[in-house]
Amino acid sequence: MTYCLGILVKEGLVLAADSRTNAGVDYISSYRKLFDFSKPGDRVILLCTSGNLSITQAVVHKLTQDIKRDAQGVSSPKQEPNLHSLPTLYDVARYLGEQIRALQEADRPWLAQDKIDFQCSFLLGGQLQGEAPELFLVYSQGNCIKATPETPFLQIGETKYGKPILDRTLGFDVPLDAVAKCALLSIDSTMRSNLSVGPPIHMAMYHTNSFEIRHRARFQAGDPYLIKMRKHWEVALREASITMPDISWNHADPLLPLGIPDPGDT
Repeated sequence: MTYCLGILVKEGLVLAADSRTNAGVDYISSYRKLFDFSKPGDRVILLCTSGNLSITQAVVHKLTQDIKRDAQGVSSPKQEPNLHSLPTLYDVARYLGEQIRALQEADRPWLAQDKIDFQCSFLLGGQLQGEAPELFLVYSQGNCIKATPETPFLQIGETKYGKPILDRTLGFDVPLDAVAKCALLSIDSTMRSNLSVGPPIHMAMYHTNSFEIRHRARFQAGDPYLIKMRKHWEVALREASITMPDISWNHADPLLPLGIPDPGDT
């Protein structure tokens, strides 16, 4: 399992991902899941991956090779597109979906034969010249959805433990630095509750219209900032729970024996 997160706000984007892969309790390892395909000055393209590792690695390899082939001037009969030639980020999302479908179709018979799950998903975030920043979730089937000001974050992988923090703290007008802290808290809370999500955590922050990634971070398990943030959050939660207004116990609510209907429930 994994947990990847993308957040789109007025000031820009934050994408973050853990690095743990789990093929059983006796085979846990780490692989990078956040990738930068940016072309500084022209476009910023960030990808997070989740799901079958062989499929996601094959997709990332194919995307890389298509860019290299175009940069080297290697012609192909069909003049295949690549991440650096497509005109919009939506076109990039559709192209990514096509690569996912093609590679799944090639490996599907052999994976299905041994009952191996070949599903995967990607987060795609960035900005191309002439466009506003965008954030997409590309599903295993190749289709996609887009983040909006009303729903500014998208998740893949083990999403449930980190979602409550995002629901309560995020909005489209939240400053980008606060968004980055929120993203890190979301991943750290997931790691606390689920051992299949783990460090190192990779994170990238992008400022709208800068067309380059100026802020990157990698957090190991013992990273001083990660430890400081975790302690600060735990103390703040504890204090908030203690100082919360007391429950009003004035309402009569008799505990009826099992099997007797409560008149108040009708």
